[in-house]
Amino acid sequence: MKFKKRRRAGFTLVEIMIVVAIIGLLAAIAIPNFVKARSTAQAKSCINNKRQMESAVQQWALELNKAPGSTFQVSDIADYIKGGKSKDGTINMPKCPAGNIDYTPGGTVDDPTFTCGVVDGSHDIQGSAAP
Repeated sequence: MKFKKRRRAGFTLVEIMIVVAIIGLLAAIAIPNFVKARSTAQAKSCINNKRQMESAVQQWALELNKAPGSTFQVSDIADYIKGGKSKDGTINMPKCPAGNIDYTPGGTVDDPTFTCGVVDGSHDIQGSAAP
C-alpha cells in the first residue's frame, strides 16, 4: 500500500527568515542614506533662504539709495521677500528648515549676513547674493 504525501502550500521558517534578513539588510543600507539626503536638503534650503534675504537687502538698499556701510533691520526688508509682510502688518520671514528657527540679521548693506542659529553650525554657510 502506498501512502500519498500531501504537500501543503506555504513557506518554511527558513525561507521566511531569509526574506526578513534581506529586508533588514536593505533597510540598514537605505536608512542612513535617507537621513543624509534630508540633512543635505535642509542645508540647501537654508542657504537658499539666506541668499533670498541677502538679495532683499541689496534691493532695499538700491531702491532707497542707502550708503554701503548702512545697517538694516528685518522690518526694512520684509516687503522685498515673498510672504514677508502680511496684510495685518505682521512680519513673516523664512525660517531655517533644520529647526524652524528665525534667522538673525547682521552686517551692513554691502555685506549682509544671516545666521540661522543651528547649534552644530553644520550648514551655516555664507551664501552671497551679490555678483
